[in-house]
Amino acid sequence: MKAIARTSLLTTGLLTLATSAFAAGSASGGSGLLVWLFLGFFGLIVATQLVPAVMLVIGIAKGVTASSEATEAGK
Repeated sequence: MKAIARTSLLTTGLLTLATSAFAAGSASGGSGLLVWLFLGFFGLIVATQLVPAVMLVIGIAKGVTASSEATEAGK
């Protein structure tokens, strides 16, 4: 148990000290037009993928409720 506590304490300490190594200054200058076009295109792709996903979920919900109603009517 002491070995696990010592290992986790050492790991936490090393990770705390290593965070400054990953800190970098921000790049000078703003985002260009190409970056904004890329992000807009990516957003458009995500939005168009949501439409079929929502239709699929609605179809599944209708199918589940219709099958339970059909079995009740058949009794």
